[in-house]
Amino acid sequence: MTLLASLRGRLSLPVIASPLFIISVPDLVVAQCCAGVIGSMPSLNARPLSQLDEWLGEIRERLAAHDAAHPEAPAAPFAINLIVHRSNDRLEQDLELCARHRVPLIITSLGARREVNEAIHAYGGHVMHDVINQRFAHSAIDKGADGLILVAAGAGGHAGSLSPFALVQETRAWFDGPVALSGAIANGRSILAAQAMGADFAYIGSAFIATEEARAAEAYKRMIVESGAGDIVYSNLFTDVHGNYLRGSIANAGLDPDNLAASDPSRMDFSSDRKKAWKDIWGSGQGIGAIRAVEPAAALIARLRREYAAARLELRERPALLRAGTVEA
Repeated sequence: MTLLASLRGRLSLPVIASPLFIISVPDLVVAQCCAGVIGSMPSLNARPLSQLDEWLGEIRERLAAHDAAHPEAPAAPFAINLIVHRSNDRLEQDLELCARHRVPLIITSLGARREVNEAIHAYGGHVMHDVINQRFAHSAIDKGADGLILVAAGAGGHAGSLSPFALVQETRAWFDGPVALSGAIANGRSILAAQAMGADFAYIGSAFIATEEARAAEAYKRMIVESGAGDIVYSNLFTDVHGNYLRGSIANAGLDPDNLAASDPSRMDFSSDRKKAWKDIWGSGQGIGAIRAVEPAAALIARLRREYAAARLELRERPALLRAGTVEA
C-alpha cells in the first residue's frame, strides 16, 4: 500500500507536524495525532536509548486507546525522525527499535541511505526524506525514499534558501509521489496554498513550539509568541548546517545576531557535547507572526482547520477577474 493510500480517511488536515529537536515528546506527538495530523519526534530526543523503546511503546498504546474510544475519528499515524548522517552513532540502534515497533512513517534527514530505506520497507514502513534542493531530492528517490519533504526558505531549524514556488514546481516536473512543503506555514490559508502549489502536505513545526505539550522552556514559547519574521536569523554556526534561529536567543547567549561567524560544514557533528554547547539557541521559522498565544496542540490544530475551511470557501466565492471562458470555475 502506498503512503497516501494508507492515510486516506485518517487526517483532519493535510499536515505533518515536523519533529522538533528536544521539544517533541510523546505528549505532543499523541496530541497531534489524536487531533488528526501526523505527529512526529526525533529519535534522539529520547535519551538514553532505552527511553526511545519506552516512548515508542507509550505512543502506540495511547493512540490505540484513542482509537478504541473514538472509532469514528481514529488517530493519524505517527512518525519518527532519524538523522542518517554518519556522525549519528545511534542510528542503527534507533532504526532497530523503529522496526520492532513498526513505526508507520520515518522521516530521514541529512544524507539519504539506501540500506536505511530498505530496512524500513522490510517491516512495511514508509520513508520521507527532507531536502533543500533538486540534487538531494533526486538522490533521496534514487535511494528508495517514498516521498520528499521540501524544506524551503523560511522554514525553522535546518532550512534551505530556495523559494517554495521554485522548489515545488521543479520537483513536480519529475516526481509524482508524496510531497510535503515546509517554510513559514502557520495558518490554514498557508496549508491550502501549499496544496495549490502541488504539495500533498504542509509541514509545520514552529507553531507547535508554543503549545502546552511541547517540551520547550517557557521563555522559548513566549519568544515565539512575541516574535515575527524579522526576528529570524539564518546561520550555520550552531550545527554546521544552515538553519533559522530566534534573534533574541542568540543575543541572550552573548552573540551578535548580525555578525555571526560561518562554520565549516565538513565538521558536521551531532554529538551530545556539540548540542549542549548551543542548547539555548532556539530554532524557529519565519511564520511565527501568526502565533499569538501558547495553547494546547488540539486548540492550535482546531484553529488551523477553521482557517483552512474558511480559505477554501473564500477562494470559491472570490469574484472572477479573468474573461469568461479563460478558466473553468
